[in-house]
Amino acid sequence: MSDPHIAISVRDLKMGFGDFIIQRDLNFDIKTGEIFVIMGDSGSGKSTLLRHLIGLQKPLFGKINYADMSFWDAPEAQRKALSKRFGVLYQSGALWSSMTLFENVAMPIREHTNYGEERIAALVQFKLALVGLAGFDAYYPSEISGGMKKRAGLARALALDPDILFFDEPSAGLDPISAKRLDDLILELRDSLGTTIVVVTHELASIYAIADSSIFVDADAKTQTALGPPAYLRDHPPTAKVGEFLRRGDGKNLNEGEAV
Repeated sequence: MSDPHIAISVRDLKMGFGDFIIQRDLNFDIKTGEIFVIMGDSGSGKSTLLRHLIGLQKPLFGKINYADMSFWDAPEAQRKALSKRFGVLYQSGALWSSMTLFENVAMPIREHTNYGEERIAALVQFKLALVGLAGFDAYYPSEISGGMKKRAGLARALALDPDILFFDEPSAGLDPISAKRLDDLILELRDSLGTTIVVVTHELASIYAIADSSIFVDADAKTQTALGPPAYLRDHPPTAKVGEFLRRGDGKNLNEGEAV
């Protein structure tokens, strides 16, 4: 029987293409209701790991378990059903430029439910308000700022009330103020909805502000070299590279919850 406190369990995961190995021997658990950060240097396979977790790329070896279900061993129909419990915010926001924010958020609701238009409209308005975009439903992506696009993408990711949210470099391209607002929103979603959140990021301010736990994947070692709360790993680095990553810039002066 699975542990109800564990949302995702990864065991002996190997990622790559044919004989080319990106990462091997990845072993970690993501607790229900926590914010878990995937961090590492450039080319380490952070986003590839995210694609494995959400079902876009099959591992070469190993298990990814959601509760009692081994994701990649399950039939395709079961994987698709489980994937409906995921919400994903891609780095670009991935909004349809020809659609208004309302239409972007409504699309997954229309696709995966039988709700009438009145209920869909109410849900869309609620999701946009949840991310601070009330009143912007008729705007097109080209008419709003980069930070607002990320929040609109998040509203769409929340459309089906997911159990788990996945973020791929959510702060990329944002100014520090917009990035901090997004971090605050991620914390608020975790605290108010109890959502399990997995974030790929290299931004120190975000890592220290939001992460309950983290994993460091090393491009040279081709495996994980650290697992735990970022502030602890900063103060007790298991390898020199982990210490350099977490102490770069003003990182050595950051405490949990602070931002540069």
